[in-house]
Parts: sequence; C-alpha cells; structure tokens
Amino acid sequence: MSTQRHLLELFNRLEAADQASLLAFAEFLAARAPASPHTVPQAARSIPEPEAIERPAKESIVAGLKRLARTYPMLDKSEMLGATSDIVATHIMRGTDAAQVIDELEDIFAEHYRQLKSGTRG
Repeated sequence: MSTQRHLLELFNRLEAADQASLLAFAEFLAARAPASPHTVPQAARSIPEPEAIERPAKESIVAGLKRLARTYPMLDKSEMLGATSDIVATHIMRGTDAAQVIDELEDIFAEHYRQLKSGTRG
C-alpha cells in the first residue's frame, strides 16, 4: 500500500476533530520543510485557528502543556522552550500556584500564535 493511500485510510477513520488536528499538524510540518518547486509559499498558506480545548478546573502543569500543544499544533514548540521552561522551573523552585503557571503558559502560546498570524514570527 502506498504511503499516501495509507495516510488517507487512517485520516478517514478519524473523527472530524481528530481530522482537523491531523491536518493542522501536517500543515505545521509542511511549513517547516525546505522550499521545493511543489511547496506553497508561506504567505499563500493559511494558518489554522487554535483548537478549542476547554481547560479543566484542576489541571497539572504537564497536562496544561500537553493541552496547549494540542491547542496550538501549528506552533514550533522549540521556539517557546526557553520561556516555558523558565516558568516551570520557577514553579518548581518557588512553589507558585499551578493555575497561575498555566495562565502564564497560555499567554506565551497565545502571543506566539499572534506573532505567527501577523507574520512577525517564522
């Protein structure tokens, strides 16, 4: 079975929300790929909207990071590594409230998304 056919088969088995996530992830990967004659220029690509994933009332920082990664699959997480790791380290060292840390992480992800949409970031 060809890779394309296999991918299409897997895609068709998914629920609509999972199909949207897979498509967003594929667009994210394609955006990172080196330009080729078949690659659509970044300006011509549409940047998907974040997934609307509700934040649970009580959420651990690790779960929050995972939720944000699913919410913003189009972002390059390595670009946020410094800021996010600093916040998590501060939480571990000072024992700051997990909800406050997650609020800060949400702000970082949202700002990186705004920069991506405005064209001021990768």
